[in-house]
Amino acid sequence: MAKDGYEMYTILVTGGAGFIGSNFIRYVLENEKDVRVVNLDALTYAGNKESLENLPDPKRHIFIQGGIEDMDFVTRLLREYKITKIIHFAAETHVDRSIVDPELFMRTNVTGTYRLLMAALKYWEESNILDDGIVRFHHISTDEVFGALNKNDSPFDENTPYQPNSPYSASKAASDHFVRSFQKTYGLPITITNCSNNYGPYQYPEKLIPLIVLNAIEGKPLPVYGKGAQIRDWLYVVDHCDAIWKVLCNGVPGETYCIGGDTQVENIEVVKMLCKILDEEKPLQAGSYEKYIQFVTDRPGHDFRYAINCNKIKQQLGWQPKTTLHDGLRATIRWYLNNEAWVTAIRNKPSYQEWIMKNYLKRG
Repeated sequence: MAKDGYEMYTILVTGGAGFIGSNFIRYVLENEKDVRVVNLDALTYAGNKESLENLPDPKRHIFIQGGIEDMDFVTRLLREYKITKIIHFAAETHVDRSIVDPELFMRTNVTGTYRLLMAALKYWEESNILDDGIVRFHHISTDEVFGALNKNDSPFDENTPYQPNSPYSASKAASDHFVRSFQKTYGLPITITNCSNNYGPYQYPEKLIPLIVLNAIEGKPLPVYGKGAQIRDWLYVVDHCDAIWKVLCNGVPGETYCIGGDTQVENIEVVKMLCKILDEEKPLQAGSYEKYIQFVTDRPGHDFRYAINCNKIKQQLGWQPKTTLHDGLRATIRWYLNNEAWVTAIRNKPSYQEWIMKNYLKRG
């Protein structure tokens, strides 16, 4: 039986062809045999159907291409598949891209989230299940909405005031507020998770860890912003998926949960760790991959430090990050080394090549 008393229930995952979304779908199909997944993704630059190949039990996965901004379409989708739970990943997520095109982030992250909320409210009200305890709207957010920390500041937690510093984090902060307001105003059963920096398989190659891995094995410069002194709390994506599922099933409606990896490391140290693991996994004929490190001009408004206090989700839901940073980085490196076809398909897209040229190569 399913956890809510139904034989088989259907969840909607938005942005399920992206990095965290595709990993979450794999997690659900592998671990929850009574759940069917409808995956709605617009397939923008970061959404890739290649990330959905070889899924566990693929007959329980239904892919639909479309955008969350189309409220009528989403409402019909919810009605057709009798959706009882929505896990909302769909978002523009890259800070650097938000600096270049902030309006895109406002459209997707704010307007898109609002229309998805309206569609869910409309369908669940007309189906008379809004108050039955079986529906849930879960919103995936980020620790960046809280702003930045100094070196000795206490980590972010669920009571930290919002203070976004980039168009990306501002758009996510706005979406968080809309989600929470729908619970307070309309009684929509929502939960929110604010996570730290994710890494792992299927991450878009413009992000720090895959960019460093792929550039290193090709003998290209390893671009590090400023002096690499920025501190991040790194969370292995499978641990994140486990946390999301626990919140979806057992979290208290209306509550927010912070999710982190309990690992705070300077960016330059992460890069050096990657180089050392690559020295073991795919050694060069001479020297270490560290020789390719190149410091480049920092990005505007670069937040210095993020850190997450996970005590609430640990104490209330029994979740713990299981993967150490070293083990997670090694697993991630091995995945990229063993999935050349996926990497090639992504990196051959003109949009990827143009972005790397604009954002990194011109900073050197």
